[in-house]
Amino acid sequence: MENINPEKTLQFIVRFLKQTFKKAKFSRAIIALSGGIDSSLAFTLAAKTLGKNKVFPILLPYGKLNEQGVADALELIKKLGIPRNHITQINIKNPVDEVTRIDPKMDILRKGNIMARIRMTFVFDQAKRHRALVVGTENKSEYLLGYFTRFGDGASDIEPLRNLYKTHVYQLAEFMHLPKSILTKQPSAGLWENQTDEGEFGFSYKDADRVLYYYFDKKLSVGEIVKRDLKKTTVDRVLQFAKKNNFKHGLPLIANL
Repeated sequence: MENINPEKTLQFIVRFLKQTFKKAKFSRAIIALSGGIDSSLAFTLAAKTLGKNKVFPILLPYGKLNEQGVADALELIKKLGIPRNHITQINIKNPVDEVTRIDPKMDILRKGNIMARIRMTFVFDQAKRHRALVVGTENKSEYLLGYFTRFGDGASDIEPLRNLYKTHVYQLAEFMHLPKSILTKQPSAGLWENQTDEGEFGFSYKDADRVLYYYFDKKLSVGEIVKRDLKKTTVDRVLQFAKKNNFKHGLPLIANL
């Protein structure tokens, strides 16, 4: 797949953010900052566009899970010079545990969805408090794979990264000099101990991006994609994952009278 021109991509996204905020008559942004590369890049883009006094990071850890992510998020906030009184940090363990207590047999996937939705409850409440737009952190790879929680991390007012594959997210993040600790960590939604995106997928983002790019952007057949040095089992697995979750893109379903 093709690399992006990071300078032109940066200019395009900054222009998009400026125009969108102006049209919506908002000047402030709030972002759930996990310390991962997607939220860190979205946050950095918002700060560059709106100014450090117009962005409000919210950190929403679950207990002591992902303490490194919190540390990385705070490091980025400090690097960007965000005012300390703009930071909100809420431990979501108590509200999550209160909900999950009703079903002792609840699996980790259901619990992870509850965590994502409770986080967004806090994010949108803080957006109301600060009269801010919620800036989403979803990239194109996650979107096409359907790798998000409906009405959880998939909820936002504006999505600056939606047209960037994960590969491109890394390219732009490197161009914008995000901290090395953020650039080199394993992608994870941070929903349970030792959880990683690629562990859930059963394939790498590198392979997924190539398959998704050739299939959705270039409209190539499976046979044509395989000829581009990709195993058919990998191609099938990626596309099956995407097709399994495709229903998420058409919700809610509406009765057209």
